[in-house]
Amino acid sequence: MRIPSRCLLAFLTASTALALAPAFAEGTGTLNINGTTGLIDMPSGEAQKDATFSFSTAVVGPITRATLSFQVSERLSGSFRFQTWRDWDAVIPGDATETDRSLDLRYQVLKEGKFAPALTIGLQDFTGQGRFSSEYIAATKGFGDRLKVTAGLGWGRLGSYGGIGSPFGDRPAVSPTGTPNTDQWFRGEAAPFAGVEYKLNDAWTFKGEYSSDAYLLEDDTRGLIERDSPFNFGLEYQRTANMRFGIYSLYGSEVGLVFHVILDPKSRMAGGVMGAAPVPVKSRPARTDDPEAYDGGWVTQADAGPILRKNLAKRLAADGIGVEDIAYTATTVQVRIRNGRIDAGAQAVGRTARALSQVMPASVEVFEIVPVVNGIGASKVTIRRSDLEGLEYTADNASLLRERVTVTDAGPVPAYAIGDEGLYPKFTWSLRPALRLSEPLKGDIGLRLSATYDIAPGFVLSGSIYKQIASNTDLGTPSTSPLPRVRTDESRYTEFGDPTLVRLTFAWYGRPAPDVYSRLTLGYLERMQAGVSGELLWKPVDSQLALGAELNYTRQRDTDGGLGFDEYDYDVVTGYVSAYYDFGNGYLGQLDVGRYLAGDVGATISVDRVFANGWRVGAFATVTDVSAADFGETGFDKGIRFTIPFNWALGTETRKGFGLTLRPGTGDGGARVEVAGRLYESIREYHTDGLDPDWGRVWR
Repeated sequence: MRIPSRCLLAFLTASTALALAPAFAEGTGTLNINGTTGLIDMPSGEAQKDATFSFSTAVVGPITRATLSFQVSERLSGSFRFQTWRDWDAVIPGDATETDRSLDLRYQVLKEGKFAPALTIGLQDFTGQGRFSSEYIAATKGFGDRLKVTAGLGWGRLGSYGGIGSPFGDRPAVSPTGTPNTDQWFRGEAAPFAGVEYKLNDAWTFKGEYSSDAYLLEDDTRGLIERDSPFNFGLEYQRTANMRFGIYSLYGSEVGLVFHVILDPKSRMAGGVMGAAPVPVKSRPARTDDPEAYDGGWVTQADAGPILRKNLAKRLAADGIGVEDIAYTATTVQVRIRNGRIDAGAQAVGRTARALSQVMPASVEVFEIVPVVNGIGASKVTIRRSDLEGLEYTADNASLLRERVTVTDAGPVPAYAIGDEGLYPKFTWSLRPALRLSEPLKGDIGLRLSATYDIAPGFVLSGSIYKQIASNTDLGTPSTSPLPRVRTDESRYTEFGDPTLVRLTFAWYGRPAPDVYSRLTLGYLERMQAGVSGELLWKPVDSQLALGAELNYTRQRDTDGGLGFDEYDYDVVTGYVSAYYDFGNGYLGQLDVGRYLAGDVGATISVDRVFANGWRVGAFATVTDVSAADFGETGFDKGIRFTIPFNWALGTETRKGFGLTLRPGTGDGGARVEVAGRLYESIREYHTDGLDPDWGRVWR
């Protein structure tokens, strides 16, 4: 069934005219079966709420789509999609199953106003093999609280049905190398699409659309579905803010199902973090009422230090905070702490300050709190005791306290500091279930045994072993990459390395100079590489900029997950110079330039958005001197990554979380050795750019 273009133009004109009418309310958009903001199969002009993270899975006949989307800012969003076609050989003999990965970008040019519609420009599969490659302009206008009308124009795949001409010239063939298809963008036949969305009640929504996607690959070429109609209809159900279901009649021949999980990193699913309530600040008597309480003669008592340290450690143990050292004079105390459980650095500092007010004699006015990470001081937070006493019950006390607190370089451990001989060496271990995803809906589950042996401050021996329990991953064929196979044989490490020694390393962390941090790690660094890795980082505590350098020598490990090395005996020297910058509002940028594992030379740029509660979502791209053809089907290394902290979902005090990196494809170019404990992320939490976003928790 083919609708004449003049009819669609009339519908588009009518929709645009209706868009001039005022809307009673502006809302965020819903998601389509592609996992992006839209109607059913078509996009819309709306956007999600800022920072919304969603996971969508849709089934349409033999087609399964899984999509991760993130609203990077109020206007910009990105998506990673993984699609599987079953019965791929229905018409053309070949593999029974075919897969494809793609990346999308959307930018909302206009937000909906009284008369203007929301207007979005989007790129779909802009670096892929062309199966979904398309561009679009979509406008959406709301009428009251229930009705929304969308109209748009699509190119590429979204311009394959009901075309009205090629306003910007012919569309060249797609490059199969995975590089951005810029010469295709908005070229070729353009076709209109349109649709409506009507909210029946608080839970149910009706959607209808006219699709400009002819599904040429699935219908004409592969015979997987029959596209008999451009009209799609469906109902969606959303009872809670986090889950949405949809059922649709598609193309006049298929039934589609979709399930969306919608998460807000700014709000915890479990509400607040459950933990022990803080002890109150203990106020001192006025100096005029009890002048003897302020006498500093107590410092001459031989047992004063051990007693104070013991009492402080006992109070902080309830919060999972260990006391490394304590040093004091009659007016100042410096305590070096190790935070093992609280996810917010500001809260760990606040709990320590409260405990000090309970323990220290009245003459001590200045609290210097030094968080220690891997045995080295990350910063020194200086708080006046009188400010704690005076502001505890004051309105806006967090902001007022921050104005009076200073954060400076940690400096060396005072020579007269009192430590605990029983603190080192310290052995800890854990056995936990683990999930390894190689792509959406594919991976394995197992058990991970991890252990750490803190020999002395800054000297750490650690390792982990993984045992697979169940898996739905496939054993890939041996790599045919012309480059050293530093990543393309990864599936063989999964298949043959069971159980596998994932990591076994000795690391030395130090502070060679003010504002300078160092790391030296040697051993089995990751499941594919072993060797030695060294790093230096310059990062003043109050600076948005940090600079680093890393040098590595590695040999490739055997696929059996043991202590041996691969038959090719491949070794390489890699190294990078890095720049890190905090743009504010949680946006972090990083640029690395150097030599990668396959011997190629190039640069990696990455941008991450970090939330105060531990959520982290980012994207990266690496371009090196390896040609797109040699790299493989994706042309260059790129992908998205995210980390979800367990306490966000569970509400318990823990610093652990679940992290995943997804790539459209795996190649050997642009690969870096994965080393635990890299310096920037280790110490940033206790610098001003890490403390300030969550400073309100200093009183919790």
